[in-house]
Amino acid sequence: MVLEGSERELVAACQRGEREAFRELFETYKDKVYSIALRYSGDPAVAMDIAQDTFLKLFSSIREFRGDSSFETWVYRLVVNSCLDHKRKHWRLIPMADEFLTTLRSSGDSLAEMLRSEFSAVIRSAVDRLAPDLRIAIILRYTEGLSYAEISEVLGCSAGTVASRLNRAHKALERRLAHLVGRNGGSHA
Repeated sequence: MVLEGSERELVAACQRGEREAFRELFETYKDKVYSIALRYSGDPAVAMDIAQDTFLKLFSSIREFRGDSSFETWVYRLVVNSCLDHKRKHWRLIPMADEFLTTLRSSGDSLAEMLRSEFSAVIRSAVDRLAPDLRIAIILRYTEGLSYAEISEVLGCSAGTVASRLNRAHKALERRLAHLVGRNGGSHA
């Protein structure tokens, strides 16, 4: 990540319209933006669209960045908004069966790998079905490792609201995934 002082200079150069500064900003944040978009959408093509939208927003509104928060927080906010905008525009359902059939067809997969893949798909599907505000809180907390304070800054809400959203998400996931515990931890001798 770019150091705070040089990051400020980089943002200032972008605000002046310097192309090389835009390229450096893009290189610095492209993986982080794509990663969040991919974890939110679950689809590489959709994630690429969201990342592209995010950078279009970033480059078209960089002059509005005033430094009230860190630049990284501002970028997080842009990608979160792009994810939510995309969800509103393109409601989609990821069929879990297709992914499982693909796993079954792959040669050389052991039973353990297939089960891990199945559980992963079920968990991803459960997260995908969360309300967008709960899902993005889960992604920022567990995928990106942000603190409650950082998430509250990114989402523009209080840390208490973040805690509440995470709590609601945990409860919803617990209900939706309870059958995995039974299947994994049941008495299969």
